[in-house]
Order: sequence, then structure tokens, then C-alpha cells
Amino acid sequence: MRSYIWLAILAMAGVTYCIRVLPLTLIRRKIENRFLRSFLYYVPYVTLTVMTFPAIIEATGSVWSGVAALAAGILVAYLTENLFLVSVLCCAVVFVVEMFL
Repeated sequence: MRSYIWLAILAMAGVTYCIRVLPLTLIRRKIENRFLRSFLYYVPYVTLTVMTFPAIIEATGSVWSGVAALAAGILVAYLTENLFLVSVLCCAVVFVVEMFL
């Protein structure tokens, strides 16, 4: 069992190293393809979104309060672009919805 853990850690380290080093060694010139450049530009945003949305919905006591806070947060962020106001409103929405559930 103990050697299995070290083997798994070594495999993960190798895969992580290859993912980070291979693009640097294989791609030496500037990427000219518009589609590929656009794709690589949006990868960090998509990754952050994929990690954040499930956490928003599941971080509260019920799924419904998370969904309500997400909807309110998206609406207020779109209308005001004030992140402090968005965070305060989302907390208040979760508090109110959790009181009724």
C-alpha cells in the first residue's frame, strides 16, 4: 500500500511536469492560427468558471439558496459591476432563503 502511494505521487508529478514542459519545448514560434489563439486565450476563464459554479451552488445549506444567490449575483454584477455589492447581496440572499427553507 505504501509503495502504491509513492508510485501514484510520482505518476502525478510526471504528468504535471509533461503538461507544463512539452508546450514550451515543442512550440518555439508565435502561434498564428486565430482559432487556436482564441481558444488558448479563454482557457483560464473557462477553468475558473468550471471550478467556481459548482462550488457556489453547493457551498450553502441547500441547492436552492445557492442558485438564488448565483442568479442575484449575476444580475447585480451585470447591472452595477460592483463586486463588493455583489458579494454582500449574495450573502444576504443566502441568509434570507435559508431562513425560509
